[in-house]
Amino acid sequence: MPATSPPSGVSPGGKPSAAIIGILCGVGAALAWAAGFAVAKHGISIGFSPADLAAHRYIWTGLLLLPVVMRDGIADLGGIGWRRGFILAVLSGPTQALLAYTGFILVPFGHGTTIQPATATLAGIVLAALLLRERLSAARIVGAITITIGLVVFGVESLATIGTHGIGGDLLFATAGAFWALFGILLRQWQVSGIRVVAAVGLMSVLIYGPVYFLFVGTENMLRFGWGENLLQIVVQGLVAGVLPIFLFARSVALLGAGRASTFPALVPGFSLILGFLALGIVPSIPQLIGLAIVLVGFRFAMR
Repeated sequence: MPATSPPSGVSPGGKPSAAIIGILCGVGAALAWAAGFAVAKHGISIGFSPADLAAHRYIWTGLLLLPVVMRDGIADLGGIGWRRGFILAVLSGPTQALLAYTGFILVPFGHGTTIQPATATLAGIVLAALLLRERLSAARIVGAITITIGLVVFGVESLATIGTHGIGGDLLFATAGAFWALFGILLRQWQVSGIRVVAAVGLMSVLIYGPVYFLFVGTENMLRFGWGENLLQIVVQGLVAGVLPIFLFARSVALLGAGRASTFPALVPGFSLILGFLALGIVPSIPQLIGLAIVLVGFRFAMR
């Protein structure tokens, strides 16, 4: 009998293909980011400051992952290098988180979860084509345009709920998204593994952000909310939305390329919409559901 080819998405050895693994990693990262958005909005709503949330997201996990850096060699920051580690920490560490958390003070939940992923997705596709010379196929162009249309639907619906004071929040989320896009490009360019990036960013956060936070902000406000709320932020911000998505996204970039991997943040608005309803009681509107459907169609084209 003639040999039959394995099912689509399965390697000849019977294991999932690199593309399937890369997609699963990217989707997992988007879901983790969405969970982080929802819990961050909850934290801001009850009185945590952006600085408090950034501390929960990076300082404790940085200490937890210190053995990883020590194992790989602290002299060169686990093989990444201190200069590169600093750059990656600026783009994906406390600086980026502070921008996003501050944005939630100025604009509604749906507005923030739209602008940041939209900027990350579109900037990632463009930067990958310009800087890494990744081929910008017709399907990916169609996908990028469709994603833009879907995210505009989200944005227009969100804009209807705020005034001109929301421009500052918009710019903060757009900047955070651009930071993440450049972070993805550098991961691809420098060929850095996910766990090393997580550990390096954590250590840089401990060494730089930690002293600044404890000296100039302090824990007085943080401790007002008791162990339950603080533990929720530590687990979700630090592990689920901090460590996990960086590792998964870095893996996705390695398997799919920076251009394709940059489309996964486009799934965050939809996931955030669902989690916002389940966890915060925010009921999605008809325009948000329409926008989600359009984004998913664009995502399908962008992944070709």
